[in-house]
Amino acid sequence: MNAQYVFTVSEINRYIKEIIDGDLNLSDIWIKGEISNYKYHYSGHMYFTLKDEKSIIKCVMFRSQVFRLKFQPENGMKVIARGYISVFERDGQYQLYVEEMQPDGIGSLYLAFEQLKNKLEKEGLFDLRYKKKIPFLPRSIGVVTSSTGAVIRDIINILSRRFENFNLKLFPVPVQGVQAASSISKAIKKLNELKCVDVIILARGGGSLEELWPFNEEQVARSIFESEIPIISAVGHETDFTIADFVADLRAPTPSAAAELVIPEKRILKQRIIDLEFRLQNAVIKNINFNRVNLKRLKESIVFRQPYNRINQERMKLDSLLRNMTVILLSQKEQEKAKVKFLIEKLNALSPLNILARGYSIVKLKDTDKLVKSINDVKTGDNIEVTVNDGLIQASVIDSTIAINGEVVKDGRK
Repeated sequence: MNAQYVFTVSEINRYIKEIIDGDLNLSDIWIKGEISNYKYHYSGHMYFTLKDEKSIIKCVMFRSQVFRLKFQPENGMKVIARGYISVFERDGQYQLYVEEMQPDGIGSLYLAFEQLKNKLEKEGLFDLRYKKKIPFLPRSIGVVTSSTGAVIRDIINILSRRFENFNLKLFPVPVQGVQAASSISKAIKKLNELKCVDVIILARGGGSLEELWPFNEEQVARSIFESEIPIISAVGHETDFTIADFVADLRAPTPSAAAELVIPEKRILKQRIIDLEFRLQNAVIKNINFNRVNLKRLKESIVFRQPYNRINQERMKLDSLLRNMTVILLSQKEQEKAKVKFLIEKLNALSPLNILARGYSIVKLKDTDKLVKSINDVKTGDNIEVTVNDGLIQASVIDSTIAINGEVVKDGRK
Protein backbone atom coordinates (compact mmCIF):
# COMPACT_ATOMS: atom_id res chain seq x y z
CA MET A 1 0.00 0.00 0.00
CA ASN A 2 1.63 3.16 -1.20
CA ALA A 3 0.27 6.03 0.92
CA GLN A 4 1.98 8.89 2.64
CA TYR A 5 -0.50 8.96 5.52
CA VAL A 6 -3.41 6.79 6.64
CA PHE A 7 -6.25 8.74 8.35
CA THR A 8 -8.32 7.40 11.19
CA VAL A 9 -12.10 7.63 11.00
CA SER A 10 -12.12 10.23 13.78
CA GLU A 11 -9.61 12.39 11.93
CA ILE A 12 -11.68 12.29 8.75
CA ASN A 13 -14.90 13.17 10.61
CA ARG A 14 -13.16 15.99 12.44
CA TYR A 15 -11.71 17.32 9.18
CA ILE A 16 -15.11 17.29 7.48
CA LYS A 17 -16.65 19.00 10.53
CA GLU A 18 -14.07 21.80 10.35
CA ILE A 19 -14.85 22.35 6.67
CA ILE A 20 -18.60 22.56 7.27
CA ASP A 21 -18.23 24.73 10.39
CA GLY A 22 -16.12 27.19 8.40
CA ASP A 23 -18.82 27.71 5.76
CA LEU A 24 -20.66 30.96 6.56
CA ASN A 25 -23.62 29.96 4.41
CA LEU A 26 -24.25 27.02 6.75
CA SER A 27 -23.73 28.96 9.99
CA ASP A 28 -27.16 30.64 9.95
CA ILE A 29 -29.67 29.04 7.61
CA TRP A 30 -33.45 28.69 7.24
CA ILE A 31 -34.87 25.31 6.12
CA LYS A 32 -38.48 24.43 5.32
CA GLY A 33 -39.77 20.88 5.53
CA GLU A 34 -42.07 18.32 7.15
CA ILE A 35 -41.30 16.83 10.57
CA SER A 36 -40.86 13.05 10.76
CA ASN A 37 -39.30 10.56 13.20
CA TYR A 38 -40.00 13.05 16.00
CA LYS A 39 -38.59 12.03 19.40
CA TYR A 40 -38.70 14.01 22.64
CA HIS A 41 -35.83 12.88 24.85
CA TYR A 42 -36.19 12.83 28.65
CA SER A 43 -33.30 15.31 28.79
CA GLY A 44 -35.54 17.90 27.12
CA HIS A 45 -33.83 17.72 23.72
CA MET A 46 -35.80 17.03 20.52
CA TYR A 47 -34.60 14.79 17.70
CA PHE A 48 -36.37 14.66 14.33
CA THR A 49 -35.87 14.85 10.59
CA LEU A 50 -37.08 17.41 8.07
CA LYS A 51 -38.08 16.04 4.71
CA ASP A 52 -39.48 17.11 1.39
CA GLU A 53 -40.43 15.06 -1.67
CA LYS A 54 -36.83 14.06 -2.45
CA SER A 55 -34.59 14.30 0.63
CA ILE A 56 -34.33 14.33 4.42
CA ILE A 57 -31.99 16.03 6.90
CA LYS A 58 -31.54 15.02 10.52
CA CYS A 59 -32.19 17.73 13.12
CA VAL A 60 -31.65 18.29 16.83
CA MET A 61 -33.07 21.03 19.03
CA PHE A 62 -31.59 21.38 22.49
CA ARG A 63 -33.56 21.98 25.64
CA SER A 64 -32.72 25.70 25.96
CA GLN A 65 -34.24 26.38 22.52
CA VAL A 66 -37.16 23.94 23.01
CA PHE A 67 -38.17 25.92 26.08
CA ARG A 68 -38.88 28.98 23.89
CA LEU A 69 -41.19 27.18 21.44
CA LYS A 70 -44.76 28.47 21.37
CA PHE A 71 -46.18 25.27 19.84
CA GLN A 72 -45.82 21.51 20.19
CA PRO A 73 -44.09 19.88 17.18
CA GLU A 74 -45.70 16.76 15.71
CA ASN A 75 -44.97 14.28 12.95
CA GLY A 76 -46.34 15.51 9.65
CA MET A 77 -46.26 19.19 10.69
CA LYS A 78 -44.72 21.54 8.12
CA VAL A 79 -42.31 24.01 9.72
CA ILE A 80 -39.60 26.54 8.99
CA ALA A 81 -36.49 26.03 11.12
CA ARG A 82 -33.46 28.25 11.62
CA GLY A 83 -30.09 26.98 12.78
CA TYR A 84 -26.67 25.84 11.60
CA ILE A 85 -25.28 22.75 9.90
CA SER A 86 -22.51 20.80 11.64
CA VAL A 87 -21.16 17.27 11.90
CA PHE A 88 -21.74 14.88 14.81
CA GLU A 89 -18.25 13.36 14.83
CA ARG A 90 -19.11 10.13 16.62
CA ASP A 91 -21.59 9.00 13.95
CA GLY A 92 -19.97 10.81 11.04
CA GLN A 93 -23.31 12.47 10.33
CA TYR A 94 -24.12 16.06 9.43
CA GLN A 95 -27.33 17.54 10.84
CA LEU A 96 -29.20 20.77 11.46
CA TYR A 97 -28.86 22.21 14.95
CA VAL A 98 -32.18 24.07 15.27
CA GLU A 99 -32.30 27.32 17.23
CA GLU A 100 -35.76 28.61 16.17
CA MET A 101 -38.80 26.99 14.63
CA GLN A 102 -42.25 28.14 13.48
CA PRO A 103 -45.17 26.39 11.80
CA ASP A 104 -44.96 26.83 8.04
CA GLY A 105 -48.36 28.58 8.01
CA ILE A 106 -46.86 31.71 9.56
CA GLY A 107 -43.28 30.94 8.80
CA SER A 108 -42.95 33.44 5.96
CA LEU A 109 -44.26 36.28 8.13
CA TYR A 110 -42.04 35.27 10.99
CA LEU A 111 -39.05 35.13 8.68
CA ALA A 112 -39.88 38.60 7.33
CA PHE A 113 -40.24 39.83 10.92
CA GLU A 114 -36.81 38.52 11.91
CA GLN A 115 -35.12 39.84 8.78
CA LEU A 116 -36.54 43.35 9.22
CA LYS A 117 -35.77 43.29 12.93
CA ASN A 118 -32.14 42.37 12.27
CA LYS A 119 -31.85 45.01 9.54
CA LEU A 120 -33.24 47.85 11.66
CA GLU A 121 -31.25 46.78 14.68
CA LYS A 122 -28.01 46.97 12.67
CA GLU A 123 -29.01 50.47 11.50
CA GLY A 124 -29.40 51.55 15.14
CA LEU A 125 -33.17 52.17 15.18
CA PHE A 126 -33.48 50.27 18.46
CA ASP A 127 -30.54 52.02 20.12
CA LEU A 128 -31.36 53.43 23.58
CA ARG A 129 -29.46 56.65 22.89
CA TYR A 130 -32.17 57.67 20.42
CA LYS A 131 -35.03 57.11 22.87
CA LYS A 132 -36.81 60.35 23.76
CA LYS A 133 -38.05 61.06 27.28
CA ILE A 134 -41.80 60.87 27.83
CA PRO A 135 -43.06 64.23 29.23
CA PHE A 136 -44.17 64.09 32.87
CA LEU A 137 -47.38 66.09 32.44
CA PRO A 138 -48.23 66.33 28.73
CA ARG A 139 -50.57 69.20 27.88
CA SER A 140 -52.03 67.20 25.01
CA ILE A 141 -52.00 63.45 24.27
CA GLY A 142 -52.29 62.10 20.74
CA VAL A 143 -53.71 58.61 20.15
CA VAL A 144 -53.27 56.81 16.82
CA THR A 145 -55.72 53.90 16.75
CA SER A 146 -59.11 52.82 15.47
CA SER A 147 -61.99 55.12 16.44
CA THR A 148 -64.44 52.21 16.80
CA GLY A 149 -62.52 49.67 18.85
CA ALA A 150 -62.47 49.06 22.58
CA VAL A 151 -58.90 50.40 22.78
CA ILE A 152 -59.79 54.09 22.62
CA ARG A 153 -62.63 53.61 25.15
CA ASP A 154 -60.25 51.90 27.59
CA ILE A 155 -57.69 54.68 27.20
CA ILE A 156 -60.30 57.39 27.78
CA ASN A 157 -61.74 55.60 30.84
CA ILE A 158 -58.34 55.17 32.47
CA LEU A 159 -57.26 58.75 31.72
CA SER A 160 -60.56 60.05 33.14
CA ARG A 161 -59.93 58.22 36.42
CA ARG A 162 -56.31 59.35 36.68
CA PHE A 163 -56.52 62.97 35.49
CA GLU A 164 -60.07 64.05 34.64
CA ASN A 165 -59.19 67.27 32.79
CA PHE A 166 -56.78 65.68 30.32
CA ASN A 167 -56.57 66.83 26.68
CA LEU A 168 -56.72 63.98 24.15
CA LYS A 169 -56.59 64.16 20.36
CA LEU A 170 -57.60 61.03 18.42
CA PHE A 171 -56.17 60.42 14.97
CA PRO A 172 -58.32 57.51 13.69
CA VAL A 173 -56.63 54.93 11.44
CA PRO A 174 -57.31 51.34 10.38
CA VAL A 175 -55.17 49.04 12.54
CA GLN A 176 -55.24 45.99 10.25
CA GLY A 177 -55.47 45.34 6.57
CA VAL A 178 -53.58 46.40 3.48
CA GLN A 179 -53.88 50.16 4.02
CA ALA A 180 -53.21 50.13 7.76
CA ALA A 181 -49.42 50.57 7.69
CA SER A 182 -49.60 53.50 5.27
CA SER A 183 -52.34 55.19 7.35
CA ILE A 184 -50.44 54.74 10.60
CA SER A 185 -47.26 56.18 9.06
CA LYS A 186 -49.13 59.20 7.67
CA ALA A 187 -50.84 59.83 11.02
CA ILE A 188 -47.49 59.97 12.87
CA LYS A 189 -46.02 62.33 10.28
CA LYS A 190 -49.11 64.58 10.33
CA LEU A 191 -49.07 64.92 14.12
CA ASN A 192 -45.41 65.93 13.89
CA GLU A 193 -46.27 68.54 11.26
CA LEU A 194 -49.11 69.99 13.35
CA LYS A 195 -47.12 69.84 16.61
CA CYS A 196 -50.42 69.76 18.46
CA VAL A 197 -49.54 67.02 20.98
CA ASP A 198 -46.70 66.39 23.44
CA VAL A 199 -46.77 62.59 23.24
CA ILE A 200 -48.30 59.96 20.95
CA ILE A 201 -49.81 56.61 21.93
CA LEU A 202 -49.76 54.06 19.11
CA ALA A 203 -52.34 51.49 20.18
CA ARG A 204 -54.12 48.34 19.09
CA GLY A 205 -55.76 45.39 20.83
CA GLY A 206 -54.51 41.82 20.68
CA GLY A 207 -54.62 39.61 17.61
CA SER A 208 -52.76 37.09 15.51
CA LEU A 209 -49.43 37.78 13.83
CA GLU A 210 -51.23 38.54 10.59
CA GLU A 211 -53.61 40.99 12.31
CA LEU A 212 -50.74 42.79 14.05
CA TRP A 213 -48.61 42.85 10.92
CA PRO A 214 -49.08 46.57 10.03
CA PHE A 215 -47.04 47.38 13.15
CA ASN A 216 -44.21 45.23 11.74
CA GLU A 217 -43.96 47.19 8.49
CA GLU A 218 -40.75 49.10 7.76
CA GLN A 219 -42.54 52.35 6.88
CA VAL A 220 -44.22 52.41 10.30
CA ALA A 221 -40.92 51.69 12.05
CA ARG A 222 -39.13 54.51 10.25
CA SER A 223 -41.99 56.96 10.92
CA ILE A 224 -41.72 56.18 14.64
CA PHE A 225 -37.94 56.62 14.58
CA GLU A 226 -38.13 59.93 12.69
CA SER A 227 -40.84 61.36 14.95
CA GLU A 228 -39.77 64.37 17.00
CA ILE A 229 -42.69 63.70 19.37
CA PRO A 230 -42.12 60.84 21.87
CA ILE A 231 -44.12 57.71 21.02
CA ILE A 232 -45.47 55.00 23.33
CA SER A 233 -46.16 51.70 21.57
CA ALA A 234 -49.11 49.74 23.02
CA VAL A 235 -49.84 47.00 20.50
CA GLY A 236 -51.50 43.71 21.40
CA HIS A 237 -51.20 41.85 24.66
CA GLU A 238 -48.25 41.69 27.03
CA THR A 239 -46.72 38.68 25.22
CA ASP A 240 -47.02 40.26 21.77
CA PHE A 241 -43.96 42.01 20.38
CA THR A 242 -43.86 44.05 17.18
CA ILE A 243 -41.18 46.04 15.36
CA ALA A 244 -43.00 49.19 16.56
CA ASP A 245 -42.32 48.16 20.17
CA PHE A 246 -38.56 48.00 19.55
CA VAL A 247 -38.39 51.38 17.77
CA ALA A 248 -40.77 53.32 20.05
CA ASP A 249 -39.44 55.49 22.87
CA LEU A 250 -41.41 53.42 25.38
CA ARG A 251 -43.26 50.09 25.15
CA ALA A 252 -46.44 49.53 27.12
CA PRO A 253 -47.60 45.91 27.50
CA THR A 254 -51.22 46.91 26.72
CA PRO A 255 -53.14 50.04 25.62
CA SER A 256 -54.52 50.35 29.17
CA ALA A 257 -50.99 50.31 30.56
CA ALA A 258 -50.03 53.05 28.08
CA ALA A 259 -52.78 55.27 29.53
CA GLU A 260 -51.33 54.68 33.00
CA LEU A 261 -47.79 55.45 31.83
CA VAL A 262 -48.56 58.61 29.87
CA ILE A 263 -49.92 60.66 32.78
CA PRO A 264 -49.75 60.37 36.59
CA GLU A 265 -52.74 60.25 38.91
CA LYS A 266 -53.86 63.72 39.92
CA ARG A 267 -54.74 62.47 43.41
CA ILE A 268 -51.20 61.25 43.96
CA LEU A 269 -49.76 64.49 42.57
CA LYS A 270 -51.92 66.58 44.91
CA GLN A 271 -50.84 64.50 47.89
CA ARG A 272 -47.24 64.82 46.76
CA ILE A 273 -47.60 68.61 46.61
CA ILE A 274 -49.13 68.66 50.11
CA ASP A 275 -46.26 66.54 51.42
CA LEU A 276 -43.66 68.76 49.75
CA GLU A 277 -45.35 71.89 51.09
CA PHE A 278 -45.29 70.45 54.61
CA ARG A 279 -41.63 69.51 54.24
CA LEU A 280 -40.83 72.98 52.88
CA GLN A 281 -42.54 74.68 55.83
CA ASN A 282 -40.65 72.50 58.29
CA ALA A 283 -37.39 73.17 56.47
CA VAL A 284 -37.98 76.94 56.55
CA ILE A 285 -38.85 76.91 60.27
CA LYS A 286 -35.84 74.75 61.04
CA ASN A 287 -33.58 77.05 59.03
CA ILE A 288 -34.95 80.15 60.78
CA ASN A 289 -34.39 78.61 64.23
CA PHE A 290 -30.88 77.56 63.27
CA ASN A 291 -30.02 81.05 62.01
CA ARG A 292 -31.54 82.61 65.14
CA VAL A 293 -29.30 80.51 67.38
CA ASN A 294 -26.33 81.28 65.14
CA LEU A 295 -27.09 85.01 65.29
CA LYS A 296 -27.29 84.93 69.07
CA ARG A 297 -23.93 83.17 69.23
CA LEU A 298 -22.38 85.76 66.93
CA LYS A 299 -23.78 88.67 68.99
CA GLU A 300 -22.20 87.23 72.11
CA SER A 301 -18.83 86.61 70.47
CA ILE A 302 -15.78 88.74 71.27
CA VAL A 303 -15.92 90.29 67.80
CA PHE A 304 -19.02 92.25 68.74
CA ARG A 305 -18.15 92.76 72.43
CA GLN A 306 -14.64 94.11 71.68
CA PRO A 307 -14.66 95.08 68.02
CA TYR A 308 -11.24 96.84 68.17
CA ASN A 309 -9.50 93.87 69.75
CA ARG A 310 -9.00 92.14 66.41
CA ILE A 311 -7.81 95.40 64.81
CA ASN A 312 -5.25 95.96 67.57
CA GLN A 313 -3.98 92.40 67.24
CA GLU A 314 -3.50 92.86 63.54
CA ARG A 315 -1.71 96.17 64.16
CA MET A 316 0.75 94.44 66.48
CA LYS A 317 1.32 91.74 63.90
CA LEU A 318 1.95 94.47 61.32
CA ASP A 319 4.50 96.22 63.60
CA SER A 320 6.30 92.93 64.18
CA LEU A 321 6.42 92.22 60.47
CA LEU A 322 7.74 95.75 59.82
CA ARG A 323 10.55 95.29 62.38
CA ASN A 324 11.51 91.94 60.94
CA MET A 325 11.48 93.38 57.43
CA THR A 326 13.72 96.31 58.50
CA VAL A 327 16.26 94.00 60.13
CA ILE A 328 16.32 91.73 57.09
CA LEU A 329 16.74 94.66 54.68
CA LEU A 330 19.60 96.19 56.71
CA SER A 331 21.32 92.82 56.91
CA GLN A 332 20.98 92.33 53.16
CA LYS A 333 22.29 95.87 52.60
CA GLU A 334 25.45 95.20 54.67
CA GLN A 335 26.02 91.94 52.86
CA GLU A 336 25.75 93.65 49.47
CA LYS A 337 28.12 96.44 50.60
CA ALA A 338 30.70 93.86 51.66
CA LYS A 339 30.39 92.13 48.29
CA VAL A 340 30.87 95.43 46.45
CA LYS A 341 33.92 96.34 48.59
CA PHE A 342 35.46 92.94 47.90
CA LEU A 343 34.93 93.32 44.16
CA ILE A 344 36.42 96.87 44.20
CA GLU A 345 39.53 95.67 46.00
CA LYS A 346 39.88 92.76 43.60
CA LEU A 347 39.45 95.13 40.64
CA ASN A 348 42.04 97.55 42.03
CA ALA A 349 44.49 94.71 42.55
CA LEU A 350 44.21 93.82 38.90
CA SER A 351 44.24 97.47 37.66
CA PRO A 352 47.33 98.46 35.59
CA LEU A 353 47.23 101.90 37.23
CA ASN A 354 48.21 100.42 40.58
CA ILE A 355 51.09 98.62 38.88
CA LEU A 356 52.26 101.93 37.40
CA ALA A 357 51.99 103.60 40.83
CA ARG A 358 54.53 101.12 42.17
CA GLY A 359 57.19 102.44 39.66
CA TYR A 360 56.50 100.34 36.63
CA SER A 361 55.88 101.80 33.18
CA ILE A 362 54.47 100.79 29.82
CA VAL A 363 56.61 101.23 26.71
CA LYS A 364 55.16 101.43 23.18
CA LEU A 365 56.62 102.12 19.76
CA LYS A 366 55.33 105.52 18.82
CA ASP A 367 54.80 104.80 15.16
CA THR A 368 53.07 101.40 15.46
CA ASP A 369 51.68 101.64 19.02
CA LYS A 370 53.17 98.18 19.61
CA LEU A 371 54.09 97.21 23.18
CA VAL A 372 57.81 96.80 23.79
CA LYS A 373 58.33 93.56 25.71
CA SER A 374 61.95 92.78 24.65
CA ILE A 375 65.05 94.57 23.41
CA ASN A 376 64.46 92.72 20.18
CA ASP A 377 61.29 94.80 19.70
CA VAL A 378 63.33 98.04 19.24
CA LYS A 379 66.38 99.24 17.49
CA THR A 380 68.56 102.29 17.91
CA GLY A 381 66.80 105.43 16.79
CA ASP A 382 63.20 104.16 17.32
CA ASN A 383 60.81 106.68 18.88
CA ILE A 384 59.03 105.30 21.92
CA GLU A 385 56.37 106.44 24.41
CA VAL A 386 56.78 105.58 28.06
CA THR A 387 53.61 105.63 30.16
CA VAL A 388 54.21 106.18 33.87
CA ASN A 389 51.86 106.71 36.80
CA ASP A 390 51.36 110.46 36.26
CA GLY A 391 51.97 110.98 32.54
CA LEU A 392 53.54 110.12 29.21
CA ILE A 393 57.30 110.40 28.31
CA GLN A 394 58.46 110.76 24.71
CA ALA A 395 61.89 109.14 24.14
CA SER A 396 64.25 107.78 21.51
CA VAL A 397 66.30 104.56 21.69
CA ILE A 398 70.02 105.28 21.96
CA ASP A 399 71.18 101.84 23.04
CA SER A 400 69.87 98.47 24.31
CA THR A 401 71.58 95.95 26.55
CA ILE A 402 70.68 92.39 27.53
CA ALA A 403 70.58 91.82 31.28
CA ILE A 404 69.80 88.72 33.39
CA ASN A 405 68.84 89.13 37.06
CA GLY A 406 69.93 92.76 36.89
CA GLU A 407 73.42 92.08 35.51
CA VAL A 408 74.59 93.14 32.05
CA VAL A 409 75.67 90.14 30.01
CA LYS A 410 76.16 91.75 26.59
CA ASP A 411 76.96 95.14 25.24
CA GLY A 412 74.12 97.01 23.62
CA ARG A 413 73.50 96.98 19.91
CA LYS A 414 73.58 100.14 17.82
